[in-house]
Formats: sequence, structure tokens, C-alpha cells
Amino acid sequence: MPYTLHRGDALTVLKTLPDESVDAVITDPPYNSGGRTSSERTARTARAKYTSGDAGHDLANFPGENRDQRSYRAWLTDLLTESYRAAREHAVVMVFTDWRQEPTTSDALQMAGWTWSGTIPWIKPASRPRKGGPKQDSEFILWGVKGTLDKTRDLYLPGHYVASQPRKGRVHITQKPVEVMRQLVQVARPGGTVLDPFTGSGSTGVAALKEGRSFIGIELSDHYAAVAEQRLREASLTRDDVDLAGPEQ
Repeated sequence: MPYTLHRGDALTVLKTLPDESVDAVITDPPYNSGGRTSSERTARTARAKYTSGDAGHDLANFPGENRDQRSYRAWLTDLLTESYRAAREHAVVMVFTDWRQEPTTSDALQMAGWTWSGTIPWIKPASRPRKGGPKQDSEFILWGVKGTLDKTRDLYLPGHYVASQPRKGRVHITQKPVEVMRQLVQVARPGGTVLDPFTGSGSTGVAALKEGRSFIGIELSDHYAAVAEQRLREASLTRDDVDLAGPEQ
């Protein structure tokens, strides 16, 4: 099969992957953010942090949202270190984060051995305005490389993306748009392998399969592992474009 989905702890599973076996690491780890104080960041669930009170969905929580800043950096560094070991030369890493955790994420990425190469804004048009100030409409993708970029490839990607979270068929609290992920996974060579240690609902894997890449995913939540398994199975059976909602008006 073109994909493998591991159910379990990301760091534990990463340690079992062979050296230099993946071509890209693209992942959306729990941000451990969503608060101004340590208690706000560590005492609330993912749903309480990242879903508004009047949200029209009742999606399941996900684990891993209770670390303070120092333990988060140490944990993320370990994960990115194991990912670096499993990556081939010229492999690219892409890690989603928010404005609060961007400095810590860049530290972890570099401490793990990756060469930090830039920050890609992801702008979400559907974000709510903020009374008295600018709306918080962006997340960020920090990216780096193992060694140097493969300059032999004829690949040119945008420096930013504009897309809202899916509305139709949304299955995860922090679900990423597949149309964005399909462009990101192209950093892996055609036929190469994309690794996502925090698979969630499987959007990275769906994008990888649709773009002709193999996929290795890891997911701790049994609920979301089942969701991802279904989406990956469907994506492996067809290359047809999925029906996704565009930016909200």
C-alpha cells in the first residue's frame, strides 16, 4: 500500500523508523498555545483553546495540549531530532505553528539539526475580526532542510498561502486545507515518502497520495487515527480532486 499509519506516541514510533528513509517531514504538532498565561495554556483542552463558543460543530478533542513552554521546546526538539535522523539528505521539514510558539518552534527546529530556511504565512480569510485591533488571521509554516536544497529539481512554490479551513466535511478541530497541503508535499521528490508524526485527520497523507508520494503517518488518538485511516484509504483508491470549500465570504 502507498501509506503506513502507525497508532501510538509520535516519539516512540519515530525511533523505530530507519535512518535516511523519508524525503520530507510535514507536520502540524499540538501548539500548546492558546493562552496568555501558563495556566491558560496547560489547563484547557484543545477544543476550549481553538474552538469558539458558538462553533457549529462538535469535533473531538486531541491529546498533547498540556505542556508548558520549556517542556514543549524540549519535547518538540526530540521529535524533530528523530525526524532529522529518519530524513534523507536534502529532505525538507515543514512545521505548522502560531504566533505565540513561532520563536520556540524555530529554536527546536535548529536544535534538532535542521537548517532553518524561512517562515511561510498561511492566511485564513474566514478569521473573525478583533474589536479594537487587527484580526488574528494567520498561522505559520516554519521550514528547513537537511544539508542543502536539491537544486536539480525544477520546483517553485509560493512564499505564502491564502485558504480557509474546510467547512464542508470538516472532521478535525485544527484541520488544514488539502489544497494547501497538496502544494507543500511537492517538496518530496516524485515517488518519495512524506512523514507526518501528527497525522490528525490525515490531510497531509491525503495530499501526499494525490500528488504521487508515499506516506508514513503517526497518530496517538484512536478517534482521529480511525478518521485518518478512512480518508487515506479513500485517497489511495482514487486520484480525483476532493470537494473542498473555498474561502468564506
